[in-house]
Amino acid sequence: MNTTRNAEAKHLSRRTFLHGVGVAMALPWLESIPVWGAPPAKDGPPGPFPKRFAALFMGNGINPKHWWAKVSGAEMELGKSLEPMAPLKTKMNFISGLFNKHATGVGIHPGQTGNILSGASLQKGAVLKGGISMDQVLANHIGQETVQPSMVLGCEQPITGYHETNFSMAYSSHISWQNALSPVPMEVYPSLAFDSLFENRGHRRTQSILDRVKEQAASLNRRVSSNDKAKLDEYLTSVREVEKRIEQMRATKETADEKAKDRGPSVFTMKRPDNGLPEDIREHMRLMCDIIALAFQTDKTRVASLLLCRDLSGLFYPFLDVRTAHHPSSHDDQSDAYQRISRYYCSQLAYLSARLDAMPEGEGTVLDNSCLLWVSNMWSGTKHDNSKVPVLLAGGLGGTLETGRVLDYATAGDDNRKLCSLYLSILDRMGVKLDRFGDAEGRLAGL
Repeated sequence: MNTTRNAEAKHLSRRTFLHGVGVAMALPWLESIPVWGAPPAKDGPPGPFPKRFAALFMGNGINPKHWWAKVSGAEMELGKSLEPMAPLKTKMNFISGLFNKHATGVGIHPGQTGNILSGASLQKGAVLKGGISMDQVLANHIGQETVQPSMVLGCEQPITGYHETNFSMAYSSHISWQNALSPVPMEVYPSLAFDSLFENRGHRRTQSILDRVKEQAASLNRRVSSNDKAKLDEYLTSVREVEKRIEQMRATKETADEKAKDRGPSVFTMKRPDNGLPEDIREHMRLMCDIIALAFQTDKTRVASLLLCRDLSGLFYPFLDVRTAHHPSSHDDQSDAYQRISRYYCSQLAYLSARLDAMPEGEGTVLDNSCLLWVSNMWSGTKHDNSKVPVLLAGGLGGTLETGRVLDYATAGDDNRKLCSLYLSILDRMGVKLDRFGDAEGRLAGL
C-alpha cells in the first residue's frame, strides 16, 4: 500500500461514526475500514469480529405438542411451532430438557421467572433479592468495549404488586438484573430506544438522522470500495426505513409524557398508555428486533435482552384469531390457538436471526458471530410445569458454537441439565471465565 492509501486508511479508521447536529451514527463493518479501529489483518480474512449475545423471552411456556425438532443438520425436522426457523435450521440449536433449579417448587409465575437468566434463589416479600443475570455479567466484562454496555428492551410494561405466592410481580416483569436487588430498567418505547442507539438528542431529535449526516455519508461513500458502497447504501436504507416507522409513534410518545406529568408518576411506572406505544404488537416487536439488529451491526453494543412478553402477560392477538389474552390462553397450551401464539413468538427469533444473517461481516454474517437465546420460563402453562424449559439458540459465536443440532438433556440427570451450565458455556465462548454461575459449576456437556 502506498503512502497516500496508508494516509487514507488512517483517516477512514477514525470514521467509525458519522456525526451530525446532536447525533452520532455508528457504522457497520466495512472492508475498506480496519475493524472498528483495529489494525487490518495482514494475511487471511479480516477479524476477529466481536461476539454478541441477545436473550429473547416469552412468558408462560409454549404448546408442548408442536414444540419439537428431530435429526441434526440439513435434514432437521421441525414441529409446527418451530417452522419459522426452517430457513435457518442449520444455524440454530434446539435444546430440550434443561431446567432452572431455583425456579422449581417455589410456586407459580413470578418465582419461575425472575431468575430465568440468573439461576438465583429468589426472596419472597417486600425486599427483592435474586441475582445478577448473565446478560449483565457480560455487560460488566465486555461492555466497556462498546458505547452502550447493554441494551435492555421490552414490549410490555412492567407490573407492580404481589402475586398470591408472595413473590413480587417485579420478578414476572424483568429478565435482566444488574445485581441481586435491582432489575435493569427496560426501555419499552421504540422511539427512545432508537434515540439511544444513535445518540439522538436535543431539539432536533425529531428531524431525520440521515439528513443530518448526509454530507459525511456522501464523503465516506466516495472513499470506500464498491462492495462497501453497496453495504453502506443497504445500511442507510435500513436506518431510514426504521426511522420512518419510529416517527409515526414519536408524537404519541410525547402525548403520553404530557399525560404522565398530569397524573404524577413517571412514564416508566405508568400503566401501558393507550397511545404511547405501537397499537399493533407485531410492529412493536419488529421495531425492537430491528433496533437490536442495528446495534449489533454497528457494534454499538454486544449485549441485549428483549422481553417480548412478561409472565402473566395481558397481550392480545386478534391477528392470530385468538380470543383470549396471553396468560389465560396458556392455560390451554395444547390448543390450536396457543400453538399459533407459540409459533408467533418463535417467528420473532426467526426475524431477528434473518436480519443478522443478511448483514455481511467478513466471510460470514453478523449472525455467525452472535448467539441469540430464545427461552420461556416454563414448558406447560396449563400445569405451570417448569421441570424443563424450551430453549433455542441461533448463531455460531464466531465459530465457537456448533449449530444445526438437536440436543436433549431430559435423561442426563439433574446435575447435567442445568440452564446455568448453558450460560457458563456461552460466557466461556465470549471470553468471560467464571468458576460458577447461579446453581452451576460445570459447563453443559456436548454443547
